[in-house]
Amino acid sequence: MEFFQIVLILSTFLCSLVAGFLFAFAVVVMPGIKNLGDREFILTFQVIDRIIQNNQPIFLLVWVGSVVVLIATLALGFAKLEGPSLFILIFATLIYLFGVQLPTVIFNIPLNNKLQTLDIDRINKAKLRFAREEFESQWNRWNLIRTFISSLVSGMLITLFIII
Repeated sequence: MEFFQIVLILSTFLCSLVAGFLFAFAVVVMPGIKNLGDREFILTFQVIDRIIQNNQPIFLLVWVGSVVVLIATLALGFAKLEGPSLFILIFATLIYLFGVQLPTVIFNIPLNNKLQTLDIDRINKAKLRFAREEFESQWNRWNLIRTFISSLVSGMLITLFIII
C-alpha cells in the first residue's frame, strides 16, 4: 500500500469520526436535552462543552487531526491524482474546511462560549429562557449543516479510495 493511500485512509477515518460526533449531537444529544427545562438544558450543555473546551486530548486529536491529515492528503493528491479523482479530493477538502470547520469557528464555538459565561444559579428564569432561545435553534441549525457536510465528505473520501 502506498503512503498516499495510508494518508487517505487516515483522512477518511478522522473525518468520519467528526461526522459521527456531529451526527450524535444532531440525533441524540440535542434532541435528548431539548426535553429538559431551561436551567437543566444550559447546565447540561455547559458540562458537555466544558469537556471539549478543556482540551480533551482524544477529541482534539480527532478534530484537529482531521484537518491536518485532510490537507496533507490533498497536498499528496496533487502528485498522485488527476481528473475526477483530484477534483473529488479538492472539493471534499474545501467543503470540509468551509462547511464544517469554518462554521464551527464562526458560529458554534461563539455560541458555546456565550453559554459558558452564564451563571445559571444567579440569573432569573426569563433570562435563562432568553439565553436558551438565543442559543438552541442557531446552534442546531449550524450543527445540522456541519453534520450533512461532514457526512458528505466522508462519503466522497470513501468513494475516492474505491476509485483510485
